[in-house]
Amino acid sequence: MITKMKKLSFLIHSKEYDQFLEHLRSLGVVHVIRKQEGAVQDQALQDDINLLARYKNALKVLEPMFAPIGGEQIRDEHTDNVSARNILEQFDILEADKLVQEQTLQALSRDRAQLLPWGDFDPHNVVRLIRAGYKLRFYTCPLRVYKQEWEQDYNAIEIMRDKQKVNFVTVTHEGTPVDIDAERVHLPSMSLSSVQADIDKTQAAIDAIPVKMVQLARVGVPVLQGAVKQLDSKIDFGRVKLTGEHLAADTLLLLEGWIPADKVEEASRELDLKGVFFEVDDPTPDDDIPIQLSNNRFAKLFEPLTKLYMLPTYQELDLTLFFAPFFMLFFGLCLGDTGYGLLMIVALPIFTKLFQLINPSFSKWLVVLFGASTMLCGLLSGTFFGFNMYDLDIPFVQKMKGILYTDNSTMFTVSLCIGVVQILFGMGIKAVNLAIQCGFKFALSTIGWLVLLITVGVVALAGLDFKSPVILAILIVAAVLIFLFNSPGKNPLLNIGLGLWDTYNMATGLLGDVLSYVRLFALGLSGGILANVFNSMAVGMAPDNKVIGFIVMVLIFVIGHALNIFMNILGAIVHPMRLTFVEFFKNAGYAGGGMEYKPFRKISTN
Repeated sequence: MITKMKKLSFLIHSKEYDQFLEHLRSLGVVHVIRKQEGAVQDQALQDDINLLARYKNALKVLEPMFAPIGGEQIRDEHTDNVSARNILEQFDILEADKLVQEQTLQALSRDRAQLLPWGDFDPHNVVRLIRAGYKLRFYTCPLRVYKQEWEQDYNAIEIMRDKQKVNFVTVTHEGTPVDIDAERVHLPSMSLSSVQADIDKTQAAIDAIPVKMVQLARVGVPVLQGAVKQLDSKIDFGRVKLTGEHLAADTLLLLEGWIPADKVEEASRELDLKGVFFEVDDPTPDDDIPIQLSNNRFAKLFEPLTKLYMLPTYQELDLTLFFAPFFMLFFGLCLGDTGYGLLMIVALPIFTKLFQLINPSFSKWLVVLFGASTMLCGLLSGTFFGFNMYDLDIPFVQKMKGILYTDNSTMFTVSLCIGVVQILFGMGIKAVNLAIQCGFKFALSTIGWLVLLITVGVVALAGLDFKSPVILAILIVAAVLIFLFNSPGKNPLLNIGLGLWDTYNMATGLLGDVLSYVRLFALGLSGGILANVFNSMAVGMAPDNKVIGFIVMVLIFVIGHALNIFMNILGAIVHPMRLTFVEFFKNAGYAGGGMEYKPFRKISTN
């Protein structure tokens, strides 16, 4: 459900504005209506925003190098004497040095590549030849172009030859023209050994930078983390400060915000004690009201999924509680192995980390629910790490098989039935939503579709006669609601036209929506087949030697099932999300787009 909000309007004297904001921040319950353009116009605030971005960029690089021990941060004896700006300056120097050294290494590597075909010679010898009146030229040409007479005419000396080209030099008196059909090569003025020494020195400098980064991370990460929190708090205060609307020749400022209805009384007492002038009003339909979800402990576990899509608007119903049981069931059906579900619960810390890679807001209790659902749904097929439990000739197991076992054909039907139930449930929620937001008459068309679909389904499954007067009367009432009340207040002919269009969309869309739920059956089936394949591989590929064979079998079993679990967990999250966000939300008329409630409060720097 969505927390009820009240609108607060404050009128503050400009001289008391900063003091008032500090008090408002200490309350920590008011979501201030902010003006985004204010942050761009204030240069000091913009400088802080830029500095914060640099701090966060440094942390992004340094934090992976920072190793807490036992969950506690390492504290260096000099940490408290180092400023965040000093850490940032050292980080920038190391980053700049790394960039320069890498560019130098690239240039030296190109020089080495040029020199390698010519060997390690001393460039000073070339200079000595020039001083003696000789000119040394370097050439390369294709093998077929090279001419032996060049050796006679220009003292050509072959340096290197391969299957494609020849590298050679000519030694002639200064001023002697050389007419050779070959490519002139200009080499670096360094020897190959000197270039290699510079490369080794540069590479050593590059290799030393990560060590320096780790040392900097040990001291700098706690400092930067604290600085980020402080600067975040300062920027947040600055943004709110610029939000106030100046009135009465800038002597007064108007500030507006939102507060949960259950916090109004307590906040009012605090504000009255400070002598603040304020008004409390109810929201209007045109207000952009922030959303705070308020659900029970079960539904709260699924709130990260709602936020992953988008929050509802203030006028809508929060669908978290309504899709949560379905999502848990969908996950279990997609993974569908009792052993996998049991492993998720037994190895809870590991799987919690895995799920938090998908969404950091997932809690361990959500993983427990998913594991329990997987165990229960695994009993339908009787699989335990790919093995069929119901092959065991144990009375209790066979009794469970008689109660729970569901073959593939039945599972296919069950998946479709689940889809029908969730879609009809979504349409019911849509009718309630329309009645709350617009009035009961706007929900009549959706109610008509619900009556029609449920009636047709019941009559078809029960084998009743559609010609029965009672059934015909119900269908006629449903048709009237569909064709005459889809747009209350409009021309009846227009309503009929819109009703025909809705009928076409319903006929084409509903079938596709229901068939989408086949993925619940398909994913569970494919995961079971893969698990069985890995079991067969583990047994079939094991050598005859008992010890080695056992080790190989265990390795294949563990690695195979680890891959299968990882892939199927991803599918068991992604595909139920698709069914929830597309099929269910669409049929529930969910619009979304709400803004999250973020109260103006002090950011803890601990």
